[in-house]
Amino acid sequence: MADGPTILRRNRPGTKAEVINAVIISLKNHRTVGQHPDRQGPPDSGNFLALPPPFDTSPMKSMNSEWPDEPFEEMDSTLAVQQYIQQMIRRDPSNIDLILNMPEANDEGVWKYEHLRQFCMELNGLAVRLQEECHPETCTQMTATEQWIFLCAAHKTPKECPAIDYTRHTLDGAACLLNSNKYFPSRISIKESSVAKLGSVCRRVYRIFSHAYFHHRTIFDEFENETFLCRRFTAFVTKYNLMSKDNLIVPIMEGEGATESEA
Repeated sequence: MADGPTILRRNRPGTKAEVINAVIISLKNHRTVGQHPDRQGPPDSGNFLALPPPFDTSPMKSMNSEWPDEPFEEMDSTLAVQQYIQQMIRRDPSNIDLILNMPEANDEGVWKYEHLRQFCMELNGLAVRLQEECHPETCTQMTATEQWIFLCAAHKTPKECPAIDYTRHTLDGAACLLNSNKYFPSRISIKESSVAKLGSVCRRVYRIFSHAYFHHRTIFDEFENETFLCRRFTAFVTKYNLMSKDNLIVPIMEGEGATESEA
């Protein structure tokens, strides 16, 4: 991504499915695929952005639904905010107001950061489904409506990418940034200058939703009916003013249009 250096690995033909189905972060050392060996995540980063296997395309399905709910004020881990968000999603993924309702005495920067991490993790499930029909030969460019062609910021100079490559590069770049010790060394407090970088991640990540909606509608609808992820993401970026409403082109919330004003 443009916000920080990313080592890009170009794949040989035929390897894209393997990459999408691989784990972005090694569960042994929490290192990001394509990330420089010296740029590991913070010690308390946990297992971040692991792609789910093809037979289970919703990361939240793998969470133990038998875990008892725990009040946020009783969570004493450095991962308390992540734990709380996932707890609310498990309780009812359709209750977006509840999921986005920040507990008292919580840091708003951390709250935004943890939600974006969670969105990226769950979006891997959509990426797995998209690879079934979103091929470089058919989706040669990252587009939503005919108005815009999105350039991939993972390259030294932004350029066009097949949509499935753009999706993978975007999630990989988000993992590199959100796991960066330079910008996000802590899960407890985050500098305002680092929080300011979340908007660009949101804008690029949203394009995955928009491409799926306009070009792979059946896959989008099936995924959205299970996860309510695009609806939650739209409510999130609107609530915290992380994206212009003009760029929210998926008409999933009442009153939204279908035009995007900037690439």
